Amino acid sequence: MSHSIAVALPLAWLAWLVLTEWVPMFPLNDLKPGNLRLRLLAAAVNYPFPLAISAGIALNSHWSLVTALVLCGVVLTGHLLSWWIPYFGYSTAAQRELYQRDYARTLKVLPTEGHGVVPDVQHVVVGVLTLLMTAGTAAATMGA
Repeated sequence: MSHSIAVALPLAWLAWLVLTEWVPMFPLNDLKPGNLRLRLLAAAVNYPFPLAISAGIALNSHWSLVTALVLCGVVLTGHLLSWWIPYFGYSTAAQRELYQRDYARTLKVLPTEGHGVVPDVQHVVVGVLTLLMTAGTAAATMGA
């Protein structure tokens, strides 16, 4: 994988998040005026990660690449804890309530029966981009 692609993947991840979190595209997303504060908080928490990852890869030094890879691990862990662990088994009442309020009406491709939280298409794409970002960062780190 080229170094340029590794730098671009976190920015593509960020672009997808910005698009789906701020541009109404129902049923892909279900943006409501009532969840603006939560979206702003999520943006403040999530958006610095891909910028730092891209910068770490672009700097192309051992410490910056390792830092970028660790940040990918943090992003991947957050995604798993938010979507896939709840889907395959354990979800909290707060996760189920957030899901019902903000994501229950969005487009799904996974089975919903018997699941309190189901990753929608928007977040399945985030998961795929997260894996690609992590793989690209790992490749850049091993190639340095």
